[in-house]
Amino acid sequence: MQLYALGLNHHTAPLAIRERVAFQPERLDQALLDLTRGSFVREAAILSTCNRTELYFAAEQPQRAADWLADFHRMSLNEVAPYLYSHPERDAIRHVFRVASGLDSMVIGEPQILGQVKDAVRHAEQAGTMGTLLHKLFQSTFAVAKEVRSTTAIGANTVSMAAAAVNLTERIFGQVSDQHVLFIGAGEMIELCAAHFAGANPKSMTVANRTEERALAVAGRFGADTMRIDRIGEMLQRFDVVVSCTASPLPIVGLGMAERAVKARRHRPVVMVDLAVPRDIEPEVAGLDDVFLYTVDDLAQVVDAGMESRQQAVIEAEGIIDTRVDGFLHWMQVRDAVPTIRALRQHAENVREAEVERALRLLARGDDPHQVLEALSHGLTNKLMHGPTRFLNQSEGEQHAEAGRIVQQLFNLPPHH
Repeated sequence: MQLYALGLNHHTAPLAIRERVAFQPERLDQALLDLTRGSFVREAAILSTCNRTELYFAAEQPQRAADWLADFHRMSLNEVAPYLYSHPERDAIRHVFRVASGLDSMVIGEPQILGQVKDAVRHAEQAGTMGTLLHKLFQSTFAVAKEVRSTTAIGANTVSMAAAAVNLTERIFGQVSDQHVLFIGAGEMIELCAAHFAGANPKSMTVANRTEERALAVAGRFGADTMRIDRIGEMLQRFDVVVSCTASPLPIVGLGMAERAVKARRHRPVVMVDLAVPRDIEPEVAGLDDVFLYTVDDLAQVVDAGMESRQQAVIEAEGIIDTRVDGFLHWMQVRDAVPTIRALRQHAENVREAEVERALRLLARGDDPHQVLEALSHGLTNKLMHGPTRFLNQSEGEQHAEAGRIVQQLFNLPPHH
């Protein structure tokens, strides 16, 4: 039985596909039971986030897992197959270590994914689909993620526009948890910013977009509210942080609108982050005393400052992961050898019992104890050496030399010349 990882993520699949193969939390336990109901999957856990859906499982025939994934979501295999990746054994172990450590995330080093992996494990434990192999895999996964987080600077520096937006907001307010945040737009950059701000637990988040359906989709993922974009003027005063990134050819927040909002806020500061090109917020807004306006160029400076040290941290993290993958594979190999070790010890025990029983019979008959002990030791030696000797005698050609090396290593024999 081998370990496998099968799934798709933001690198391989567009949002439209990721949405269709996502597992709703309330259906996850049933899905796990369904996946392991047949004989082809013995153990399983499912990780499902807005950026990825992945199956981690132990099986003899992994090919059928892709069929199951498509069937469960009422899709044809042809629809989902182009976006899937499948990792066997070593690659699967390395993949889950990288995922939990934040190396496979949209934002390198983001911490939220570790909690999501832990939730996936909790669901699998509740459903009873975690066996010895997956239990040990995830124990090791959490240990690796902790080591990466504590011994490298993987999460210490800002290397994305979205993370920079949160970073700059924290410089002004100290913390984001007391602030109300408005996102203008609902594209990929806004979605990424929303993910970052959500991790800082603001008081509220609101998404304003021209297309209500898209606003609802983004807001739904992060527990945010929605608002019509034409209401921004009257509602702007309520927000402490405004992040905008639309494709509008004209500014959405003008100087007059910002002035009215600042006056209504009684000069409480407001952070505005304009990620749009062309700009969504008129440059003159930066001249207002209580507005801290940051553009793409401002954020780029923050990102550049963190990039070099983050790249070194990634190299260090990958080194840790490679070492831990080797360690886990060694554990698996030792585990696979356990039945053979048990059989070998049982064989030796059977030989011992037979020789001792024979010796006791001879002693009961009145034979010389010294001769009985000699016969006992010779009998044990002959029977225990019979297997290796026959192995050597039956090997031929190149196999004979290899057999000699194996026996020499097995019994720790000195090299012969």
